[in-house]
Formats: sequence, C-alpha cells, structure tokens
Amino acid sequence: MKYRKKPVVIDAVKWTGNNFKQIKELIANSSPSNRTLQQKGDTLIIKTLEGDMTASLNDYIIKGVQGEFYPCKPDIFEQTYEAVD
Repeated sequence: MKYRKKPVVIDAVKWTGNNFKQIKELIANSSPSNRTLQQKGDTLIIKTLEGDMTASLNDYIIKGVQGEFYPCKPDIFEQTYEAVD
C-alpha cells in the first residue's frame, strides 16, 4: 500500500548557530516545562524523554504534533514542508 502524509502545520526554527534564544523560546512554551537545551559550539542538544537529540548547523528544530521536538536535516525538511502564513 501507499500512504500520503496528512497535511499538518508545524512550528519549526532553522538552527543557525546564532539563534539559541529563538529556539529556546520555541521549546520553553512546551510540556514538560523542564526540557533543557544546550549549545556546544555549532551543535545544539535538546534533552527529551526519548534521550538527547543533536542538531547540526542548518538543521530545523521541529515541534511535532504531540509537542515533541526533534532536528530535521534541511534537504528532508524542504522536501516535506512548505511555508504557510
């Protein structure tokens, strides 16, 4: 069988290495509120219930439909998502 991804609007921020505050604000309004975020050089580490998620420069940080956060490589992101108003 073939499946089509359901259209869903997500919140995402592209990690540039200089926008830690912007990504921290995206994550701060989520649950659990004790989620931590750490920058190590050009790498961003998001501590989640599933373990540490590591984002490299230009990865997108996506807030999923259940409030989870995860990094996505730019080429996959651009093939999967388009900007909306």
